[in-house]
Amino acid sequence: MFKHEKILFHPVAVERPNAQYAALLQEQLGGANGELKSAMQYMSQSFRIKDPEIKDLFLDIAAEELGHMEMVAQTINLLNGHDVDAKKVPAGEIESHVLLGLNPGLINASGYSWTADYVTVTGDLCADLLSNIASEQRAKVVYEYLYRQIDDKKVKETIDFLLNREEAHNAMFREAFNKVQNTGSNRDFGTTKAAKMYFSMSEPSPSENHFANTDVTPPSFN
Repeated sequence: MFKHEKILFHPVAVERPNAQYAALLQEQLGGANGELKSAMQYMSQSFRIKDPEIKDLFLDIAAEELGHMEMVAQTINLLNGHDVDAKKVPAGEIESHVLLGLNPGLINASGYSWTADYVTVTGDLCADLLSNIASEQRAKVVYEYLYRQIDDKKVKETIDFLLNREEAHNAMFREAFNKVQNTGSNRDFGTTKAAKMYFSMSEPSPSENHFANTDVTPPSFN
C-alpha cells in the first residue's frame, strides 16, 4: 500500500524558467536511467524476493524513487514556465510545447516515450542487485552531466540532493549484495579450468598480463 504525502523529500525551486534545460531534465523523468525506471525496476524485482529485509529495502527505495520522480517533474514544471513556445527549445524534445501543454511527460530528452524495456528483472537476487548497483551509478552519471550544464543555483541544489541519494541507494544495494553474494547465480556450481584463463588478444602484447590471475573458487555441488 502506498500513500501520498504532500511534502517533497527536498524543496524544489528555480531562479528562472529555462525551457531548454527542462527538455534536458526530462531524461531523468522518462529516460532509460531516470527515476520512473528505477522505481518500476526495484518494485518489480521485489515481488519474488523471500528475504524480508531485502524485500523491504527494494520497496523502500522504489517508493523513494517515486518521490524523486515527483521532484524532477515539479522542477521541469517550474523550468517550463507559463508560455507554450517551442522556439525556446532549439534542441531536444518539444513535445511539452506541441502536445503536453507544458505538462512534464513520461518521455526522455529526445521526446521518446518511456518503456518497460528499460526495466531489468531476472528473478535472481544477485543479478538484480548488480543491475541495481549499475543503475544507480548510471543515474548518478546523468545527474552529474546535468549539473554541469545549468547555472541556476536552486536547480543545482535539487540535483545535488538527488545525486547524494543515488549514492546512498548504491551503498545500500552493495550492502545487500554482500549479504547474498554466495547465493543464486553467484554460487560456484561448475567452475572449470576455462574460468581461470586469460586470452590476450592485444598485439603487441604487454610485458605482463595484469588480469590473468582470475580468483575463482574450485567447483562445489553441495
